[in-house]
Order: sequence, then structure tokens, then C-alpha cells
Amino acid sequence: MKQELRAIRGMNDVAPPASARWQRLEQTVAGVLATYGYQQIRLPIVESTSVFERSIGDTTDIVQKEMYTFADRNGDQLTLRPEGTAGCVRAVLEHGLLNPQPQLRLWYAGPMFRHERPQKGRYRQFHQIGAEAYGMLGPDIDAELILMTARIWQTLGLTNLRLELNTLGVASERERYRTALTDYFRAHEAALDEDSRLRLERNPLRILDSKNPALRPLIDGAPRLADYLAADSRAHFDAVCATLTAAGIGFVINPLLVRGLDYYGKTVFEWITTELGAQGTVCAGGRYDGLVELMGGKPTPAVGFAMGLERLIEILAQHDDSVEAEADLCVVGISDAEMQAALLLAEEIRSSLPATRTICACGGGSMKALMKRADRTGARVALILGGDEIANGNVTLKPLRGQGEQQCVARAELIAAVTRMLAR
Repeated sequence: MKQELRAIRGMNDVAPPASARWQRLEQTVAGVLATYGYQQIRLPIVESTSVFERSIGDTTDIVQKEMYTFADRNGDQLTLRPEGTAGCVRAVLEHGLLNPQPQLRLWYAGPMFRHERPQKGRYRQFHQIGAEAYGMLGPDIDAELILMTARIWQTLGLTNLRLELNTLGVASERERYRTALTDYFRAHEAALDEDSRLRLERNPLRILDSKNPALRPLIDGAPRLADYLAADSRAHFDAVCATLTAAGIGFVINPLLVRGLDYYGKTVFEWITTELGAQGTVCAGGRYDGLVELMGGKPTPAVGFAMGLERLIEILAQHDDSVEAEADLCVVGISDAEMQAALLLAEEIRSSLPATRTICACGGGSMKALMKRADRTGARVALILGGDEIANGNVTLKPLRGQGEQQCVARAELIAAVTRMLAR
């Protein structure tokens, strides 16, 4: 008996009708990004492993445990991208995109890969849309980026999202804080779980992000980064908060909010929902002013975010369980001659009404079977071409969703009649 072929665990197919919701989400987000002047960049799924080791940091969980890394036939170490920012910076530098213009706004979309334990909201292949802005040092671009995400949620009709903000300061401030934090947690090392002990050696700031409720009292008593910030870092963060307040965007300052990647500094933020259980973060981002230089470029300020599409799809599905129709119109014919005429009529409609989805009831069968097939497509109107219609130069229009009475119209009047029926 042959083994059944199945998708890899944690890597999921997206089939109709769910794929229609994905398309709507991607098109909506892309539309909002375009209104803010962001241009799309298409990045490869596979990068040299060094792209992520240099950018993400070899002490992170991603590099240590989660990357899909392999040697190709030439012996080169390659990695399926676990996130989008590093590859985007690599592309910007490789193609000199910052040379003719010191400022740049880019966005990308596609699958990312991490070898994690699959669970609801966390997959081994997951999809993100990310946006990156280069060459702008002030807090204004931080605020604009967050305002842009708020507009995306508004456009999608999502209201139950909470914005959390924090600042990680600059590298020298984080280093002083890291020393104080390490001393604090070493004094309480016996109370740490195994994961936090590993983070204590690699990146003690990540302990603040622990989801272990038993560690909450210990984390709540830890030193705060805000106490180690200089005036410039405080002023930058205060300006971001002031702009959001003026725009009517509510937020919570979370001093425990950190990023899992080493390159972040200053402003960091997350949009969180309570509708997905533990995997509640649907969008996260912040500043990474040192990354371009770290990857071989000139010092360049940068800020960006990434949103998880699977989690957004889950929220959208909870609020809208409607099924997307395959078509607006379905053209029906029984005999070979009628079906040929139906195919040509469908082409005529597509030329005249390019935004209208038109499908033919191909495959043969009785009129009853063909009408059932037309109804299953979700089309609003069936266009019937029988022998009489062809002989007389007419088309019968049959509403499938209660939009008036069946009628027979001349071919010359067809487009106008269909337009009226679809407008009801």
C-alpha cells in the first residue's frame, strides 16, 4: 500500500474558499501601503546563512534552534528565510538602492520558515507582510509607521487590537542595562526556568519576554531600561507617544516589551489581540538603526514592521464567515454548438466587463445538472444559450440569487441588461 502524501507538519495549504480571504487581506494591505508611498520589493526565499547569522545574531533562538539551514550541491550554507528584514537590507545594499536617494520606503510579502512546534497561530511556514523605511532618523517616521498600521486595521474593520510601546534606547544604554539585568537575574538564578537560564547567557533581555507565569513576580521586580536612558532617547520616545496621542491612537507603554532579534533599538511596538489565545501578537516592529552598517553599508537609520497573515486571517474569519462566490455570471449551454457559443459569449463579456467574474458551466450534462453547477459557483446570474437563443440572437438571463424575473434579451442589449442585474 502506497504511503499517503501529505503536507509537512506546520506547513499548510491555503485552498478555496479560504484563499479568497487571503487575497482580500493582501490586496487591502498593499493598497494602504501604496497610499503612504511604500514600493514593493520581491525577495528570494533562500539566502546565504551568513545574512541571518550577521543580522539576527548568533545568540538568538532563531539562529540557535529554528532556522532551516542546509548545504547545497556546491557546499554553500543556505537558509530558508526566518524573517524579512535581513534579506531586505541585503537587497538594498546589493543593488545600491540608497545611493541615488537617501530615503527609501519598501514593503514585501511572502512565506517565512522557522522550525518550531506547530500550534494554532504558530507554524513552520508562515506568511508575513513587512514594511521598512530607511534614511529617516527622527521620531516622525516611527509614528507614521504606527499610524499606517492603525489605518490598515481600520480598513480591514479590525477593532479589538491593543497597541503596546516601549523604547530600547541605543546600544550603549542597553549594554549598561544588560549588565544590571544580568546581575539581577544571576542573584535569582535558582528561580529561573531552563529556557530563561539559557537566555541569561545569550540575551538576558529576552527573559523579560518569558511567557512562564511563575516568573512574573521575578520579572516585575527586575530593573527597568527606562532608568538607563539618556535624554535623547527619552525625547525620541516621548515625541512618538505625543504624535500618537494627537492622532487619537490609544496605546499602553509596556516596559517589558523587547524584540527577539538583536538589531532592534529605540522604538519598539506590538499590536496584540485577545482573540487568539497565547499567540496574540499580529504585528510587531521597531527601529534598527545599526543593522545596515552591521551588514556592510553606511550608517543608516531604519524602522519597520512585519504582520502575521495567518493570525490576521484567523481574526477576520471569526468576524466574517461568508463564503466567497467563484463568479458573478455563469454561462450555460448543453450541446457542443451551444457550449462553443457560450465560451465565445463569455469572452465577449470579459472584454466588455473586465471586473466581472464570468465562468462557463463546462463539462456537459443535462440542463438541470448544468443549472445546479451554475448555482454552486455562487454566481448571481446564469446566462443560458440554447438552440432557440442562438437561432434568434438572444440570451436568457436567469437570476440565481433572487434579483428579479428571468428574461430574454437581444445580444446587442446583453451587456446593459447584465450590468443592471448585477447592480441591484
